[in-house]
Amino acid sequence: MNDDNWPQILIDVGQRIRQARRDQNLRLTDLALLTGISAPALSLIETAKRDARLTSLARIASALRVPLSDLVGDSGGRENSSGGKPDSGYDLSEYV
Repeated sequence: MNDDNWPQILIDVGQRIRQARRDQNLRLTDLALLTGISAPALSLIETAKRDARLTSLARIASALRVPLSDLVGDSGGRENSSGGKPDSGYDLSEYV
C-alpha cells in the first residue's frame, strides 16, 4: 500500500469510530472512561489527525462492543491497493 492511501484509511477509521460511538449515545468523555484513552486523543483519532495503534483500536472496539474489523474496514476481498490478488507479486521497481 502506498502512502497516498494512509490519510483516507485514517479518515475512514475515524468516521467508523465516531459513528459507532454516536450510535450508542456515548460522548467522547464516556468512551475515554471505557477505554482509558484520553478524550483529546480519541478526538484526534476520530478526526484522522492521529494514527492509532492497533492496541488502541482494539480497546476502542471492545468498549464500543463491536468487532475490531468493523472499525478498520472490509478485508474480505483481500486485494491489494493496485487491485491485484495478493499472489500476483509485488512491483518493487520504484525502490531499486
